[in-house]
Amino acid sequence: MLSFRRSAVGSMSVASRHVMATGVVIGALAFTLIALLIPVQKFGGSNASAATAPAADDDGAGTLSTAFGPLTPQDRDFVRKVRLAGLWELPAGRQAMQRSSRPAIRTAGMHLVEGHTELDRRVLEVGQALGMELPGQPSAQQQGWLDQLDKAQGPQYEQLFIQLLRRAHGKVFQLVAQIRAQTRNSQVRALATDANNTVLDHIAVLEASGLVDFDGLTDTPPGTPSGPAPASSPVSRPTK
Repeated sequence: MLSFRRSAVGSMSVASRHVMATGVVIGALAFTLIALLIPVQKFGGSNASAATAPAADDDGAGTLSTAFGPLTPQDRDFVRKVRLAGLWELPAGRQAMQRSSRPAIRTAGMHLVEGHTELDRRVLEVGQALGMELPGQPSAQQQGWLDQLDKAQGPQYEQLFIQLLRRAHGKVFQLVAQIRAQTRNSQVRALATDANNTVLDHIAVLEASGLVDFDGLTDTPPGTPSGPAPASSPVSRPTK
């Protein structure tokens, strides 16, 4: 009888030890899982979204309620940038049609004029529907690009025209796609759809000229040495 009790106690002790060991293992696994999930949520969630969100100028008015859905500062900044794009690309396109002897450059200029004439009409409608005040003249930077084009001559002018416009369109193409995917305002969404089609068409005709310097489309990282731009193409870095 005594030996039976000892055996039972011994068996219970072994079982208890197994239960305790299993609990420790499960607890360790749970702790590890929590440790892994925290950085994923912290860095893969809101921070990742912020990293991919388009840079926008905040006008300080916050998100406004409209009949077409919420209108965020990012939405308003996009609408203004569409208007600004037309204010310098329309005259640049007209100038290319008049000054260039290359059919490809003249075709690109024609596409700029046609595309931004229609897009400008649309953005004015959207601005009125949303009660927004829109710019009436190019920004100082955009006026600077137009001044560069005015001063350039011959092949230098053609290279400068293609590079300025292609780089600007590449920048805005990323912005349009993100606004189109994120906005909850139907007017802004429709404008982004129109802008996407227009910008993609312009990128295609600019590249068809054969003059795009694709290496020059990429921003140089800070601190990276770079050689001077060729004398025939003093291209500034447009950001649209």
